[in-house]
Amino acid sequence: MRKFVLAALCGTVVGAAVSTQLAGPLLAQEKMREASVYQQLDLFGDIFERIRAQYVEEVKPADLIEAAINGMLTSLDPHSRYLPPKDFSDVQTTTRGEFSGLGIEVTQEEGFVKVISPIEGTPADAAGIEAGDFITHVNGESVAGLTLDQAVEMMRGPVGSEVIITVVRKGVDNPFDVSIIRETIKTVAARVRMEGEAVVIRATQFTDQTWPNIETGLKKVVDEAGGWENIGGVILDLRNNPGGKVEAAVAVADAFLEGGEITTLRGRTPQQTERHMATPGDVTGGKPMVVLINSGSASASEIVSGALQDHRRAIIVGTRSFGKGTAQSIIQLRGDGAMQLTTARYYLPSGRSIQALGVAPDIVVQQPPRRPQTEEPADETAAAIRERSEAALRGSLTNDSMTEDEKRLLEEETARAEAAARLREEDYQLAYAVDILRGLGAIAQK
Repeated sequence: MRKFVLAALCGTVVGAAVSTQLAGPLLAQEKMREASVYQQLDLFGDIFERIRAQYVEEVKPADLIEAAINGMLTSLDPHSRYLPPKDFSDVQTTTRGEFSGLGIEVTQEEGFVKVISPIEGTPADAAGIEAGDFITHVNGESVAGLTLDQAVEMMRGPVGSEVIITVVRKGVDNPFDVSIIRETIKTVAARVRMEGEAVVIRATQFTDQTWPNIETGLKKVVDEAGGWENIGGVILDLRNNPGGKVEAAVAVADAFLEGGEITTLRGRTPQQTERHMATPGDVTGGKPMVVLINSGSASASEIVSGALQDHRRAIIVGTRSFGKGTAQSIIQLRGDGAMQLTTARYYLPSGRSIQALGVAPDIVVQQPPRRPQTEEPADETAAAIRERSEAALRGSLTNDSMTEDEKRLLEEETARAEAAARLREEDYQLAYAVDILRGLGAIAQK
């Protein structure tokens, strides 16, 4: 027994000795790291004082410190940045759904401002600004070398004033100028309408109002249609939707899922992991569903489209999405400012991340370039449909066996064909989605 106790004591002594031997170098390394940090801070102080004393022009210390803070944050990734009090106030105003400006969601790439997407119904959208456009100049002044906030500030101005931006667009040989009149931007998070027998939900951003807007709109159109049994399916249009709040995206995805994971946010530590699950109940009762996306669909839009794709709840149609798979937190700082800091990556139910990859559509459908809106092409197409039939031939015999109900059905079919032709001219991708739902409905009936 005594030998056992001695052995145990020896083991304890050896263990303590090993711990002491390991702790020494670790503590030394930690002290070296701390010393290095303080040396770098001293270097920053030296540079700060040199600039104040010797720069060719006098500069404000507050401006230097703000620039240093912003440089530190923007060096991390394109979405982390410092928000001075005015910019922080603008962000809070924007989230309330009303602000003045052009109506574009932007990021910075290769030193220039890149359009993530124009906001539907805004001056930028009306002027033809597209997702993927690069803005190189504002009123003739280059934005190269400016921070994103500085470039955005150049585009701001009084309501009713004009701004001219120079745009570089893929597939267009030369840069071109676009004149835009600044307006008060009032955004509606989502609208719902009928297109034939399909419910079309157009979500322009994800805010606290997105799901309430959708819920109210669905109730209205479904009641007018006489119930879900008279509806062929749902099209969720997320094109040029730059995203927004994760919670709003989860609420929309949850509405169309019976259960399962929607997204998981993973931060730097396990304690920062946040998993979002769907609750039982699909508001449509399992109706066929198509989701439209394009390169302007980002962040929260990708959470929704990716979750519905992973659960095989919807067919994804369009082009590859933007590929923003990170979440940012707005952290208020002293002095009424704030910082927007990337704090997590989000993952789809399958475990995949869409960061820098995006959501790939199940069916790739390109949208033809915009052209001046006119009814003439659609009218010509509809006329051609009418002419390619026996009934259109001069002197053709009438159908003596057709009942009044059959005549009515023929007229309705012709009207649907003409409406489909018009929609193909106005929005080819949406028309494609409507055709898919019609096909799925026909299969379900059989």
